[in-house]
Amino acid sequence: MTSSGKNQCFVYFGTYTGAKSQGIYVSRFDLATGQLGAPELAAATKNPSFVAIHPNHRFLYAVGEFSSGDGKKGGVVSAFAIDPASGKLTLLNQQPAGAGGAPCYVSVDKAGEHALAANYGGGSVVVLAINKDGSLGETAAFVQHTGSSVNPKRQAGPHAHAINLDAANRFAFVPDLGLDKVMIYRYGPKGALTPNDPAFATVAPGSGPRHIAFHPNGRFAYVINEIACTMTAFSYDAKRGELRELQTLSTLPAGESVLPSYSTAEVLVHPSGKFVYGSNRGHDTIVIFAADPKSGKLTLLGHESTQGKIPRCFGIDPTGAYLLAANMDTHNVAVFRIDFQTGRLTPTGQSIEVGAPVCVQFLRIQ
Repeated sequence: MTSSGKNQCFVYFGTYTGAKSQGIYVSRFDLATGQLGAPELAAATKNPSFVAIHPNHRFLYAVGEFSSGDGKKGGVVSAFAIDPASGKLTLLNQQPAGAGGAPCYVSVDKAGEHALAANYGGGSVVVLAINKDGSLGETAAFVQHTGSSVNPKRQAGPHAHAINLDAANRFAFVPDLGLDKVMIYRYGPKGALTPNDPAFATVAPGSGPRHIAFHPNGRFAYVINEIACTMTAFSYDAKRGELRELQTLSTLPAGESVLPSYSTAEVLVHPSGKFVYGSNRGHDTIVIFAADPKSGKLTLLGHESTQGKIPRCFGIDPTGAYLLAANMDTHNVAVFRIDFQTGRLTPTGQSIEVGAPVCVQFLRIQ
């Protein structure tokens, strides 16, 4: 690469391990040229389906998405040290993710003091202390969800799918696919989770909320619903931790029905706040919405093929110029250029091979 280090990022890919993947992979991405380098194995670990980076850029945390099947032992959350030169990872330690297993999401609070994980299989969330050396400490909080919703195959019990904090680090939000609710907790200084008032926001029955993303202005949030293939826009009261529904739109083209093979995955707001993107699995597209900065409401702009099959997560680089789509079933990550004026995506023609990629996280090289 010809650009300086300041114009480069490490890009980490979480995967499902198997014949084509051994764990977490890392590539270099040139912000000036949009060139994505060949992936290298950063750390061998089982099913690191989601990863998160510490705010000090020195540590990375990954879930190990698996379950023992006995209902008692679950997956793990792993802590890694990041080599600043190569991007390779060194395991620091692991902690249990909680009863029921299958942790599918991890995030780190703004102060870098706790890692928060959601257990899809167990329908629960856990908060783990982060030690000064980056390793994971004891459990600071554990909350078990209960209940069900209208889809007997997908919603017979709770399925916590993500956990994210607002910009002020005051409230935690957990989209629960099994409950058709976004659970809301007050987040304490020692990692405590206390039910908020209001304790949740609802989506239409059978929607299956999966991920949530906040607008940069802090006034709006967007929830992508896996089962119904919809996007719900909410207004956000940062003082009360309250979400109020503004609208719900299909993530599919006008008039297109949700097929049994269809579902959604990731939602991200562009750094400019002008656009919201979501991934359609089965339809194999990224949906593009314009976001009104005053009302928070969305307008459908269009769709772009992900150049592969079953797009899970995708990532937008720190400058907002490029989007990387992870296609799980075709084992590739495709690069797209983002038009700052229209939000449209244009394939750059680049695609790298990564086994069963399901998560994309950027880390700017210092």
